[in-house]
Amino acid sequence: MYDVMEEMGVYGLITFDRAGYGESDPNPNRSVKNEAFDIQELADQLQFGAKFYVIGVSIGTYSIWACLKIAGAALVVTVINFWWPSFPPKLANEVFMNQLKRDQVKLSIAHHMPGLVYLWTTQKLFPYCAIMQRHPILLNKRDVATVMEMSKVPNLDEHKIRQQGMHESLHRDIIVHFGTWEFDPMELKNPFPNNEASVYLWEGHEDKLVPFELQRYVAKKLPWIKYHEVPDGGHLMIHEKGLCEAIF
Repeated sequence: MYDVMEEMGVYGLITFDRAGYGESDPNPNRSVKNEAFDIQELADQLQFGAKFYVIGVSIGTYSIWACLKIAGAALVVTVINFWWPSFPPKLANEVFMNQLKRDQVKLSIAHHMPGLVYLWTTQKLFPYCAIMQRHPILLNKRDVATVMEMSKVPNLDEHKIRQQGMHESLHRDIIVHFGTWEFDPMELKNPFPNNEASVYLWEGHEDKLVPFELQRYVAKKLPWIKYHEVPDGGHLMIHEKGLCEAIF
């Protein structure tokens, strides 16, 4: 990665704890937009200047959608909100019904009754969330190989990621991402009409968590986004060296 950074003339790569994660303060009023404002304020405080780029992965991409007017971006295996208004209801419903039953219930609660997310994800009577319960169906062959490689390098600080509790971190992500957004991403206009920067959307065709059918629809509605679909890619493809460098 350092060779790629040097080749591209990139002089810095910053990661930060979003609200409720790591050492960042929780924010009970988290929303798609105010997370983008957090990124903007961070960029101003660090004096990034007029040109910088952001990379978001999985459910962390909702704040990136709101950043498109201030930065070039890469959205990687971005989790889809089935309730974005521009999705054809028939298509969204067909893909939604292909989710595991536990996830159908979780997502419906997050969208329609967000106050019950904590109750659903902490009850013991029924399976409540495939990703939190590490359901093996979510990993394709490449993901399994990636997990095995990652396990060889222990992350000693992993426990700090959600040290404020699941509700302030992952639960609030679910509530915000699958709630009602302040805007419809598929109605966004090209923020870089003069090619000042680019927006990329990366998807794995065999991603068991994010349906490629809806991702393709997003790319079709927003032709100014450069869409890359990796034929046998899974949800963890950013952790593969070659794909990580290509995305970067």
